[in-house]
Amino acid sequence: MHFTVNGNSSYCYTNSRAIDPGKPSIVFIHGSGMDHTVFTLAARHFARHGNNVIAVDLPGHGRSEGEPLTAIESMADWIVAALDALAVEQAALVGHSLGSLVAMDCAARHPTRVHALAMVGTTAPMPVSDAILNAAEANDHAAFDMLTQWGYSKRHQYGGNRNSGMWMIGSTLRLFERSRPGVLFADMSACNNYSAGVERAAQVGCPVQLILGAEDRLTPVRSTQPLQAAFISPQVTVLDGAGHTIMVEAPNALLDALHEVL
Repeated sequence: MHFTVNGNSSYCYTNSRAIDPGKPSIVFIHGSGMDHTVFTLAARHFARHGNNVIAVDLPGHGRSEGEPLTAIESMADWIVAALDALAVEQAALVGHSLGSLVAMDCAARHPTRVHALAMVGTTAPMPVSDAILNAAEANDHAAFDMLTQWGYSKRHQYGGNRNSGMWMIGSTLRLFERSRPGVLFADMSACNNYSAGVERAAQVGCPVQLILGAEDRLTPVRSTQPLQAAFISPQVTVLDGAGHTIMVEAPNALLDALHEVL
């Protein structure tokens, strides 16, 4: 679905359905250098269970036009502008990695617009290594390689996809490769520079769930302790065997976890 946000043509996946004001809405927010396709399975599932699903492409990503935004706060404000453009008063937010910070910031600063928050593969602060930042700034393919390699648990480096004929590593690498020059660096920098995460977590009043991969090497479970302590009674689900790319590595377990908060 194409729609206009802040003067730019933007895109969100809705499972080919019009937004129904009588149904609850769920917004899915992708991670760095990615697009709405990472949440296709979850979006289809919740659409078939009576929800409006809005899997967005952030500015400059996927099918959305405009320059990539360079701060988490700007992306969170863009989510509110997207809700306004779609005439959605309130929604649950599901974000992965970068998208999880965007969702949290949005829930903290725009509390009347968010009634539930799910953060997938997350931590705060979310520092990015100089190796990745430097490669991304240079538009060096090594940035894609590193993020793909570290984004999966070791057991999922070779095959193992539950969907016959699909290659997890190759699909993720291709998703990074089709991003526009400069987009990954903008996203990685936004994550690296976002210092208000723990403060924002303390301001979130809606139900919160953290869905973490036990073998996540980019946002390890142990690094989430300050975030967990800042939220008011968060539900924390740790998925055995999963790394950072939970939507692919543990799709069914992710759906089960999301049902508990959405």
